Amino acid sequence: MASSAQSGGSSGGPAVPTVQRGIVKMVLSGCAIIVRGQPRGGPPPERQINLSNIRAGNLARRAAATQPDGKDTPDEPWAFPAREFLRKKLIGKEVCFTIENKTPQGREYGMIYLGKDTNGENIAESLVAEGLATRREGMRANNPEQNRLSECEEQAKASKKGMWSEGNGSHTIRDLKYTIENPRHFVDSHHQKPVNAIIEHVRDGSVVRALLLPDHYLVTVMLSGIKCPTFRREADGSETPEPFAAEAKFFTESRLLQRDVQIILESCHNQNILGTILHPNGNITELLLKEGFARCVDWSIAVYTRGAEKLRAAERFAKERRLRIWRDYVPPTANLDQKDKQFIAKVMQVLNADAIVVKMNSGVYKTIHLSSIRPPRLEGDNIQDKNKKLRPLYDIPYMFEAREFLRKKLIGKKVNVTVDYIRPASPATETVPAFSERTCATVTIGGINIAEALVSKGLATVIRYRQDDDQRSSHYDELLAAEARAIKNGKGLHSKKEVPIHRVADISGDTQKAKQFLPFLQRAGRSEAVVEYVFSGSRLKLYLPKETCLITFLLAGIECPRGARNLPGLVQEGEPFSEEATLFTKELVLQREVEVEVESMDKAGNFIGWLHMDGANLSVLLVEQALSKVHFTAERSAYYKPLLSAEEAAKQRKEKVWAHYEEQPVEEVLPVLEEKERSASYKPVFVTEITDDLHFYVQDVETGTQLEKLMENMRNDISSHPPVEGSYAPRRGDFCIAKFVDGEWYRARVEKVESPAKVHVFYIDYGNREILPSTRLGTLPPAFSTRVLPAQATEYAFAFIQVPQDEDARTDAVDSVVRDIQNTQCLLNVEHLSASCPHVTLQFADSKGDVGLGLVKEGLVMVEVRKEKQFQKVITEYLNAQESAKSARLNLWRYGDFRADDADEFGYSR
Repeated sequence: MASSAQSGGSSGGPAVPTVQRGIVKMVLSGCAIIVRGQPRGGPPPERQINLSNIRAGNLARRAAATQPDGKDTPDEPWAFPAREFLRKKLIGKEVCFTIENKTPQGREYGMIYLGKDTNGENIAESLVAEGLATRREGMRANNPEQNRLSECEEQAKASKKGMWSEGNGSHTIRDLKYTIENPRHFVDSHHQKPVNAIIEHVRDGSVVRALLLPDHYLVTVMLSGIKCPTFRREADGSETPEPFAAEAKFFTESRLLQRDVQIILESCHNQNILGTILHPNGNITELLLKEGFARCVDWSIAVYTRGAEKLRAAERFAKERRLRIWRDYVPPTANLDQKDKQFIAKVMQVLNADAIVVKMNSGVYKTIHLSSIRPPRLEGDNIQDKNKKLRPLYDIPYMFEAREFLRKKLIGKKVNVTVDYIRPASPATETVPAFSERTCATVTIGGINIAEALVSKGLATVIRYRQDDDQRSSHYDELLAAEARAIKNGKGLHSKKEVPIHRVADISGDTQKAKQFLPFLQRAGRSEAVVEYVFSGSRLKLYLPKETCLITFLLAGIECPRGARNLPGLVQEGEPFSEEATLFTKELVLQREVEVEVESMDKAGNFIGWLHMDGANLSVLLVEQALSKVHFTAERSAYYKPLLSAEEAAKQRKEKVWAHYEEQPVEEVLPVLEEKERSASYKPVFVTEITDDLHFYVQDVETGTQLEKLMENMRNDISSHPPVEGSYAPRRGDFCIAKFVDGEWYRARVEKVESPAKVHVFYIDYGNREILPSTRLGTLPPAFSTRVLPAQATEYAFAFIQVPQDEDARTDAVDSVVRDIQNTQCLLNVEHLSASCPHVTLQFADSKGDVGLGLVKEGLVMVEVRKEKQFQKVITEYLNAQESAKSARLNLWRYGDFRADDADEFGYSR
């Protein structure tokens, strides 16, 4: 343990005591200490040394628990100051000592010197000189050491130091308190302010006995948030250390035992206090974790005032290096490549309150479960009636709210996915169904942890784990904190209010109900819906929130390839490109909010109509992508022209369903002629509105008189029966009447309802938009509906030009067009169709000058080059005009041709 040095002496004289060295581990009293050696591969040996020839007072002792009648023994006067004198002088310091006497019981008495040799301070003499110890009674001063002790004692008496001072020393006796009546109140009364203390005993690496100052409470303190290996007590009374228990205890002892520290009292557990011990050299809690001597514990980590993440980070540091208790540690994601551990993906579907389907950059679909959370489930009084079919989304309390929260937050968005662990597949048991392998991850969007947001709203709960179960969320502590907040605030599942009930009628395939419902949907015009399921490219299941019902919806006007079907005894294969059509529809509309127009129903009770998403018609998009053909029933619809145009373009590309398309021999000559000759059939229109993106709305001059007559009759009707102010409740998609700034009423459609004071409307006969209070809106009389006269404002875009993406340049172009053509009559020719609106050329009614060509000549826009043969002549004219503007350095071209190197930076593309 300690090094020894022999001092030479004359032969035949008394034996010279061996000088030994050690480090002071603990001061037992004013005349006894424990010294230890240097650690070598484990905790070092120790020995107790009692000071020879002196006596200090005995410290207080608590009555043994095995002796009920025993009484606590208080401090003797000056016993605690003597102990403190030695503690402050010796703890952690190197001393040398000589053993002068050893009793039959093994007690060793000797002299102790501060430092590496006997030239250092003699501790016994210092104690006596301070009046904190006396020479033993009956001891004669017959050698130099005893003479010096006698001199020191006389000096202390003369100076009235310590016990030789006036009085009986009662002020040096501590009022020790071994128990606390109300630990919770005691902890709260300190308001988490640091309390001065001395660590009196270390039970194991994370549990100590501390003396709180200045009130002398002797309390057991468990370090918040961690647990070290312990010493297990056997039946025979012996203790068996768990692996690294002794090392962890020595780690804490060597740094804290009998040191002056500060303790933050954080919580209490029975009579034990949970706290954090602060030492000038660092935080022992974090050090134990970082060195692999401790693990985090969930039940107390939440009270750790310095942030649970610091503890998790320290534990992670030890795990990564496989230190001590983590020597056999295998990370939950050890078998994954880095690209599979962390990636960005697009959310395609929300499966329930804890699982989503994402599309990775590689195009692969992957199901991701949110780590460490459990979705709402049926419990207690809510157990489902066995005779009734369970619909989890609507029948389990808060499942619908949780799904909707995820759907609105995530669908179609890019998210960051960090895989926490892979839960292996588990077989079915009597009570638990089988589960396939699950990838569990933390999903964030815009820095928000989705699982934490769900839990904080009371829409999911946190799973509790065994302490040694490492397969959990990397943000587990934040989840626990979020759940505690939700419970405290009574959110969602933790609310004391009645659970929300969702009575959703499923009329899919119910012919009778569908027949009753059809007229209502037809009258409603465009209705809001959420796509719940995609059966095939043109067959979907929709949820109508206003009507709280589920319907099966078939896309009108198209013929989509049939998918594979399971028939009795055989599997019918799907038609070519059926899977591609289904995937296209899924990616575009699944779980998105859409608008539907119901036209009719089939004999099976399925509704047929048009589905719009962000202004695009899904039927047209499927035809555009060559995944569907136009059905003859589309001829009588308003969408026949765009459908036909999209089909023609797909046929020309000979893609997918048109891959083997052959033009009919009879029609061979006609298309060639049409390709070479551009169709120019200009009709007179009146330009009513020009938008910021250079689209414009026009009225057909031929039907202008019908509109004027309808407006006159409508205003007369309104003046006879004016709408009651505030009686109209606007809903998105509704047709209504709106009072414009000129005080007149016009037909309009509600596009968005922010609040009763802010309703976004679109004037369907003029193309302009406005935000109005609901008090300036009213119900559109049926006699003036769009069935009587369709909306007169039609949207168009200029053909053969590119609108500048730069805001200032685009504003210049729009201002020029507004000056030239707004509220004037022009001539319009449709050149080609697109998904949003037809592209046209526009001529001034008087000069027949091309408006778009004029914009190119002025350098306000660029030319959009198209490859169709019939457009080559007009494209050449546009390109020549562009070259002239470029040479003259007009507007866009004032700095030359900017497109060569930095088109993207300027917001243009060639």
